[in-house]
Amino acid sequence: MKPVTPYSSDTSLALKLFVSLARCHNSVMENARRSAASLGLNLSEFGVLEMLMHKGPLLMGEVARKILLTTGSLTYVVNQLEEKGLAHRSLCKEDGRRWYLNLTEKGATLIHQTFPVHAEMIREMTEVLTQEEQEQALALLKKLGFAAQERLREITTEIKQNRIEEKNSDDKSSDNLP
Repeated sequence: MKPVTPYSSDTSLALKLFVSLARCHNSVMENARRSAASLGLNLSEFGVLEMLMHKGPLLMGEVARKILLTTGSLTYVVNQLEEKGLAHRSLCKEDGRRWYLNLTEKGATLIHQTFPVHAEMIREMTEVLTQEEQEQALALLKKLGFAAQERLREITTEIKQNRIEEKNSDDKSSDNLP
């Protein structure tokens, strides 16, 4: 098999960073997943309970946006939480099309008792970095994340523009038909 042509040093470093970020993400998330699983929850369920503990009742759309779930995925998660008696929906009085998500007494008790243990696990996992290193990592990851979000916006705009141009081109082609 022919060896791959070497990349520039910038590209090689970017690829190594990408792989390192992916491996770090997987390891950190697996620790968090196991923490949630010990409670009989998946990470999405745990995340919803944690958000409601810290923020109080929220509209379901807000919850979906904040924990990065689609509204369809959130509906599934909320159904699971309701079946477990940990959360419930209540109709928004101002807009009957929207639903608030609330903790039940059982859900509030569970998350208040277990979140401190989960938070301590995260602290222990990150204590390999000094406080200064954690602050630097946080700043650098935010910078990288914002740049990636901007790139997504650019790509989305480019794709939309290409579709418009293709449609206009197709429309002009059909105008030339007899």
